[in-house]
Amino acid sequence: MSGIKVFGHPASTATRRVLIALHEKNLDFEFVHIELKDGEHKKEPFILRNPFGKVPAFEDGDFKLFESRAITQYIAHNFADKGNNLLSAGKDMAIVAMGIEIESHEFDPVGSKLVWEQVLKPLYGMTTDKAVVEEEEAKLAKVLDVYEYRLGGSKYLAADHFTLVDLHTIPVIQYLLGTPSKKLFDERTHVSAWVADITSRPSAQKVL
Repeated sequence: MSGIKVFGHPASTATRRVLIALHEKNLDFEFVHIELKDGEHKKEPFILRNPFGKVPAFEDGDFKLFESRAITQYIAHNFADKGNNLLSAGKDMAIVAMGIEIESHEFDPVGSKLVWEQVLKPLYGMTTDKAVVEEEEAKLAKVLDVYEYRLGGSKYLAADHFTLVDLHTIPVIQYLLGTPSKKLFDERTHVSAWVADITSRPSAQKVL
């Protein structure tokens, strides 16, 4: 056993990215619950694992990491011989790197705002700002148009097999499928098929 530990919250999209990657690799790990509503992520000992006070943090024996996409890339590379291949070789690896950048800078910020407005704010007794939702949906539609074009020529975003690029989108998509923003995925034929595919993976179902 490698002694893998994930310090996070099960509702956190960033934490879920890491958990999905671990399930894709069929790796055993210990999950350490960090209670966000109590501010546990801003206090010691967690703050020593991630000085920015955000979940998740990750340990593999003496090796420590934070930032979910860095962690998933470590898992994909370090355990390349385990479970499902989440990478590509040669020039295609640059496509994976590009896809990760697009997801991180274009898809996730918009998707996360929509999750906050439509899922999390109601949970905290706050009112959804419909103007913000409308604005962010317009931004997400533009990203999904790019994804629709890409998926017209490839089963997945970076290759003909599932990679980290697809994996990283799953947690936000899972939340948005329970909101009116679901229509943005449904309206695009290739995106809709891709969403059904990636969210039905056993690894994705395990984090719901």
